[in-house]
Amino acid sequence: MTTLVTAAQIAQVRRMVAEPTTTTYSDALITTMIETYPHIDEYGELPFDEDYGTVNTEWTPTYDLSATAADIWQEKAAAASCKFDFSADGGNYSQSQQYEQYMKQCRYYRSRRLPSTSMMVKYPKEFNSNIDESWIGNLPESD
Repeated sequence: MTTLVTAAQIAQVRRMVAEPTTTTYSDALITTMIETYPHIDEYGELPFDEDYGTVNTEWTPTYDLSATAADIWQEKAAAASCKFDFSADGGNYSQSQQYEQYMKQCRYYRSRRLPSTSMMVKYPKEFNSNIDESWIGNLPESD
């Protein structure tokens, strides 16, 4: 299957997460992470057909890059979570600040996610009094 993620989108995510090289995050990995967050396009088309669950051919590939960046910052914070502050040889080393800064970036990009909507479907359907008047809930039962 061909990917719909462009090289420009991968480059933008790399700039958002300060990962200019493919050492830690390859293009394939970033592509997979971007594809995790498909979004409604500018014409109101959803990525998937609601009735059949198939790909909507009318959808223009649109992804939430801020959500992807937040996920990457969260991963980076998890890797830095084991770092701690210490003093040695007359110097103070505050390595825990790296975790705090990564989480700050994660919150920054989580707050910039694209808005999403969902459609609520009422179930069960309402009683239609014009069609079915055989039962009225507040009348006494007949013997």
